[in-house]
Amino acid sequence: MSMTDPIADMLTRIRNGSKAKKTAVDIPASKLKQEIARILKENMYIRDYISLPDNKQGILRVYLKYSRDDKPIILGLRRLSRPGLRKYVSTRDAYQYSHGRQGLMILSTSAGVMTNYDAVKNKTGGEAVCAVW
Repeated sequence: MSMTDPIADMLTRIRNGSKAKKTAVDIPASKLKQEIARILKENMYIRDYISLPDNKQGILRVYLKYSRDDKPIILGLRRLSRPGLRKYVSTRDAYQYSHGRQGLMILSTSAGVMTNYDAVKNKTGGEAVCAVW
């Protein structure tokens, strides 16, 4: 059975694992998912991630991060652009999203996958993949 939105599945697995206080979650791997995990690690939302070999497409193991009082660092994850309704943001929209808000937006741009802060620095827009706070 094929999955219609694998990015939403990734975000749901991270969200559910975080609420269940899991140390790690396993996700079917892809290049876009690895880039999202890289951004989450760079911005200290997760501890680490590794790519494990598999007979199919590989597994991406994401190690979740918690605060000292055992509360999840990731308070929310939301899929913004989905297969049925793509959402694109300009540089100005990415700036307005980052201005006055905590968290970040992950964008898929022509220069690669990056946060909205990096997109404003590079003066580029793109598809709004998800928001993390």
